[in-house]
Amino acid sequence: MTETRHITVEALTRVEGEGGLSIRMNGDVIEDVQLSIYEPPRFFEAFLQGRPLEEVPDITARICGICPVAYQMTTVHALEMALGVQISPEIRRLRRLLYCGEWIESHALHMHLLHAPDFFGEHSGIDLAARFPDEVNRGLRLKKHGNELLEVLGGRAIHPVNVAVGGFYRAPRRAELQKLIPDFEWGLQAAIDSTRWVAGFDFPDFERDYEMVALSHPDEYPMSEGRIVSRGGLNIAVDDYENHFAEQHVRHSTALQSGMLEHKSDKTGTCYHVGPLARVNLNFGRLSPSARQVAEEINFSVPCLNPFKAIIARGLEVIHAYEESLEIIRSYQPFKPPRIAFDHRDGEGVSATEAPRGIIFHRYSVDAAGKIVTAKIVPPTSQNQRQIEEDLRDFLPSVLSDDDKTTAMGCERLIRSYDPCISCSTHFLTVTVERT
Repeated sequence: MTETRHITVEALTRVEGEGGLSIRMNGDVIEDVQLSIYEPPRFFEAFLQGRPLEEVPDITARICGICPVAYQMTTVHALEMALGVQISPEIRRLRRLLYCGEWIESHALHMHLLHAPDFFGEHSGIDLAARFPDEVNRGLRLKKHGNELLEVLGGRAIHPVNVAVGGFYRAPRRAELQKLIPDFEWGLQAAIDSTRWVAGFDFPDFERDYEMVALSHPDEYPMSEGRIVSRGGLNIAVDDYENHFAEQHVRHSTALQSGMLEHKSDKTGTCYHVGPLARVNLNFGRLSPSARQVAEEINFSVPCLNPFKAIIARGLEVIHAYEESLEIIRSYQPFKPPRIAFDHRDGEGVSATEAPRGIIFHRYSVDAAGKIVTAKIVPPTSQNQRQIEEDLRDFLPSVLSDDDKTTAMGCERLIRSYDPCISCSTHFLTVTVERT
């Protein structure tokens, strides 16, 4: 007798975007796992073509309301490479400060409202707040700090408009940044306390031998510059990215999936892991002193190969972002010019930065009239999709003996540990389990 069971969750909550998960079983054998993104593709790469390059940072920021800075920074770095623009050290420091603000607001949101509820069987951050009001309010205040920093540097808290090719349209006044210091001093200690809190969660006993990929810089924790490295020994310049990574269309998803190529003739590649857990594993020694101290205190050691513990890695990065922000703000002096002038020319440029969710890659070619000729954007979620499917294949045996609802919740918990931004990946969650 054939028995078919369907487990359906109409929409995956606490992620950004829409998609589905299909699981096909034959007895106890998992035959197929498909993470299906059904959100319509938005064709950003196509409608950038023919646009003046000065408009591109504001357009790519609209790809995501949670991590617009990552898209803007990757855009301006690639276009500056195409144009031969050399920014000043002062502009570079302000860009790192802007990136710190995005990491703070994005990580704080995910830790406290999107991921933490899973560890207590709660359906939302609101439900979690009923049990842990102080902790959730603390997380909301951390997120507010990140948004306030984006507003000072970017002109507004969401989809900043002050970022420009060559720098910024306006540099902040010293007083605008100085007034943030008391809140950020409080925030540093609050980030430490939040990381201690999440480190005490009950984590599933699940590890995988990940090929982790991240940027790495010899002098600083990677945000917007560095070489691309991996646990397996890859160490390449950013402009060599497309020789080692490739996107592939799969029938069950509107989003492309990325693979790590083993050789030049490889067309699909193997899965790999990007994001805060990969960054911390590959760059642990470059975390700020306070972050390393907390990691030692909570017995967090690398390599950490449990995806559920990415919430701890996010906490360590929030500590780092606060500590680096305070250092930049305290030493900040206004400077001129805030934007380096440039001339249009034919050229091509690439860039990779570290969005909160992992590496993001852009390539642009421009013409002498200052128009975009071609554009390529590879977001972090599309790079993690195949890895998430592989994780689910290994994780499912531990939850398939449960009832349908519990099995579905277990799958959602694993997916949410990646903090997937589904809209970014479509250039979740309906869950269907078929058991035979």
